[in-house]
Amino acid sequence: MGMGHADITRRSLLGSAIAVAAVAVTGTPATAAASTRDKGAVPLLWREFVRSPFTHPQIPYVGRAGYGRGARSFPRRHVVADVTAYGAVPDGTTDCAPAINRAVADAGRAGGGTVLIPPGTYRIDDLIRIGYDNVVLKGAGSGRTTLYATKNLTELIGVYGSRYGGDKSSWSWAGGLIWLAPKSRWDSLVAAIRDWAWPFEGWTGNKRDEWETLTTVSPAEQGSWTVTVADARRLRPGQLVLLRLADDAGHTLLEHMSGGGPGPVAYYWDDKTKLTSYVPYEWPVRIARVAGRKVTFERPLPLDVRPEWDPRLTTHVPALTGAGVEGLTLRAVETPQSPHLLDKGYNGVAFQCTYDCWADDVVVRDVDNGFGLVAASSSTLRRTRVAGRGSHHPYFCREGSHDNLIEDFTVEERTVPAPPNTQLHGINVEGLSSYNVWSRGEMRMGTFDSHRGLPFANVRTDITVNNNGRHGGDASAGPLFGARFTHWNVRVTNGRAGLMRIDGLAPYSATVGLNEVTEFDQIDVPDFTGDLHTRLELYGTTDTVRPRNLYEAQREL
Repeated sequence: MGMGHADITRRSLLGSAIAVAAVAVTGTPATAAASTRDKGAVPLLWREFVRSPFTHPQIPYVGRAGYGRGARSFPRRHVVADVTAYGAVPDGTTDCAPAINRAVADAGRAGGGTVLIPPGTYRIDDLIRIGYDNVVLKGAGSGRTTLYATKNLTELIGVYGSRYGGDKSSWSWAGGLIWLAPKSRWDSLVAAIRDWAWPFEGWTGNKRDEWETLTTVSPAEQGSWTVTVADARRLRPGQLVLLRLADDAGHTLLEHMSGGGPGPVAYYWDDKTKLTSYVPYEWPVRIARVAGRKVTFERPLPLDVRPEWDPRLTTHVPALTGAGVEGLTLRAVETPQSPHLLDKGYNGVAFQCTYDCWADDVVVRDVDNGFGLVAASSSTLRRTRVAGRGSHHPYFCREGSHDNLIEDFTVEERTVPAPPNTQLHGINVEGLSSYNVWSRGEMRMGTFDSHRGLPFANVRTDITVNNNGRHGGDASAGPLFGARFTHWNVRVTNGRAGLMRIDGLAPYSATVGLNEVTEFDQIDVPDFTGDLHTRLELYGTTDTVRPRNLYEAQREL
């Protein structure tokens, strides 16, 4: 959002949105679009949405998701280092991790820039750490530069147990062999893991106590761009803050995330201890403007702000911003996929406590877990691919990750049969993660893995999927879905309904433009009783819904 968007009004938006939507739908002005609408290709839901894009009850506003609020291109930073000058040799046998990490660190200390990895195969016996703002690790293209990883995160860092107990390995959903995280946050996480003090992984530290209040916030409605604060003296334009919302004893915040009404009110929340550990909800956002006690954000509010949730703007651990990975393949030494939840950590690329970061033209192969978003926000994964022997989570999005964009992505079919006692999830979202978008994808295996932990307001659009995976999540993590999930133009090649058609599963949500599917091998069941207030339109069609891509159409508003 540019500064001018702070002055958005419903009237001005509506006038332009209807015209833009008509052109986006048909390529013609609004007057010429009537015949297309009459044919039913433009669903009623879209016409409703353009009238109230920030407050629609079923469809979330995600038009600002991703790096730079949905920027089409990434910065081209000047080259400050070539890893071969630091001793990296593309012979596939020399350990090049020390050279690459030294080059990245030098670039960071110099204030940022591009670190080049020329064509070839570079063995790495350690993980690659990007912990400095504005540093871009850039290969010559995913078909020309390969990092060959020989060790896993258990070997490199140590055993990582679950803070919720049991014998699970947290490397099943955390960390990467290329790991983007602020240096101080990464150091703190690794120290805790080595001490067997299993940490929280998000924006307020290992014990969720590394924050302080900047100001309290007056009541406001979901979709508002501007809030009133008690004291704006510590706030400034461009500043990254956390909006912090705590739950109350009646769990009305969790009910609100679920859309409210009789179903969520009747749901028993108190024994969902894993879910309740995820609150307070922490939403990172940049401030666009401060005018007296009025503070305007670069995105609209994701939820209502109510006094009973003790709303406040707070500080947070340092963020990583402006960093990226481009043009390379990360290939792990091929080993059998581990039993479910016992992954050793042959993981791909992880983003943690990042804001406005990205990956572009990156392939991961033969990994336990592919691309991870862990307490990551406002970041873009573009032209990414997961390939090889099969993965537990090809993409995972958890621990309060918000406003991310994953587009032009591919999950390839596995190259070897799945070993016994393993799981395949697909594109995962959990842990109160919200307003994330998966767009223009091809999934040759997997599923839309809503993994409990009450994720809400997420969009999957313009995706082809061979729906052969399963969702995960502990019962103590609560519902599969909160409110305002949208599946828009989804092509299911094997006709399996599970987690694709969500009008019987997700409250206050929408399924639009889905081909006909049937229920078989299902494990997904609704969490809430009664009327879910869900919508189903253009069911039984393939690629007839207009606009074809919900995110792209929202972005044009």
